Amino acid sequence: MKPKTIFTCSACGYTTSKWYGKCPSCGEWNTMEEGDAPVEAAAPASRSIKRIAPEYESEVVRFDELELPSFIRTGTGMSELDRVLGGGLVHGSVVLLAGEPGIGKSTLLLQISTALCAPDPAAGERKVLYISGEESQGQLKLRAKRLGVSAPGLYVFTETNVSKIMPQIDKLHPDVIIVDSIQTMYDEHVASAPGSITQVRETALAFIAKAKNEGISVLMVGHVNKEGGIAGPKVLEHMVDAVLTFEGEKLRAYRIIRAIKNRFGSTNEIGMFEMSDGGLEEVTNPSEALLAGRPTGVSGNCAVCVMEGTRPIIAEVQALVAQTSYPSPRRTSNGIDYNRMCLILAVLEKRLGYRFSVNDAYLNVIGGLHIDEPAADLAVSMALISSIKDEPVADDIIAIGEIGLAGECRAVQHFEQRVREAVRLGFRRIIVPARNLDKRPIKVDGAVLVPVKSIFDRIDWNGGTDHE
Repeated sequence: MKPKTIFTCSACGYTTSKWYGKCPSCGEWNTMEEGDAPVEAAAPASRSIKRIAPEYESEVVRFDELELPSFIRTGTGMSELDRVLGGGLVHGSVVLLAGEPGIGKSTLLLQISTALCAPDPAAGERKVLYISGEESQGQLKLRAKRLGVSAPGLYVFTETNVSKIMPQIDKLHPDVIIVDSIQTMYDEHVASAPGSITQVRETALAFIAKAKNEGISVLMVGHVNKEGGIAGPKVLEHMVDAVLTFEGEKLRAYRIIRAIKNRFGSTNEIGMFEMSDGGLEEVTNPSEALLAGRPTGVSGNCAVCVMEGTRPIIAEVQALVAQTSYPSPRRTSNGIDYNRMCLILAVLEKRLGYRFSVNDAYLNVIGGLHIDEPAADLAVSMALISSIKDEPVADDIIAIGEIGLAGECRAVQHFEQRVREAVRLGFRRIIVPARNLDKRPIKVDGAVLVPVKSIFDRIDWNGGTDHE
């Protein structure tokens, strides 16, 4: 029988029966190499890897007879991470932590290993197995020394073959397993390269089955691709219990952990950290950190209070409007959705007559924070108007509100929490939607609430309004 011909991408390991000039998986050019399809050996009768979930027969149970499970959580030693997880790491859960290379994923997991190894009053000594497929034992020891990590219950195993890892897990019986990273693991019985879609799916299933069968908590590090998504099959995100993303830039100090999936908690909370020489440090008051170093008396600057879960955070929005030297003006947005920025520019030009169409417009949120809620529209509008008029917004002014296409200022949720946070940070003039005050009037000591119905209300940069 003539062997089947396949084409394999030398960059990512993608295989196909048809030649392509550009790899459909990774997008690289001229990387498809011709070869014969491997003949898969018959799987042995007994396999060390169990891909099935619990080893018992399920029975049909009446819904009214079901009992609420008592999820036992373990603190990670970092309150910011516990907040994102919903109160701590749930026993028997599988958490996927993804982020850009060098952003601090391995550093964070090594730091929390000390707290995860702390003895449990009920269960006694706890063990953590750190499985590293990217760093040697010497590299891990050097990093642990720099971070000050030392725990008697922490064990390290540098291996990528799942068939060799599973017997060690059965021998050690750890309480927590850290896999760094899932893309480096491989199953020798699967005929594909490590990091391929098949390998990531099969190795992840092995760790998930181990977690569910024996009640072991598993933390897996995931790589991201060029588009910013988690590398591997999309089903990987469906299989795990929680998916956390590490956001931020390597050249900036602040890092943000956000939950995009969590079966045991909310997906609206964020945790904020600062990268230092001694590792990741918690930022317990993000508003003060983001406002540190804020310039005074400069145009194009306005503060806004956004909600990240149950936590109000005050961010700084900066805008720069300059005369363009291009046939088509440039638009750059960092931290705010680009389409939202274009929408606000169109509203300001149509309704108020500002000529943004002949000017370049640049928008930035300080600290690497990404604002995705419309409550920042009013602050963005004020920053853009301040820049094009070259008139600074007073330092004690903060703006909260959503802008509609007709120029109206719409009400926002969690209004009272935002106002309280603004007053706590020292803002004395708070520009808010008039509808919020009509629905629920509030009084705050030491601050003035300035109601705005639409952008047609001329907002004095000193805090007053003049209604047309």
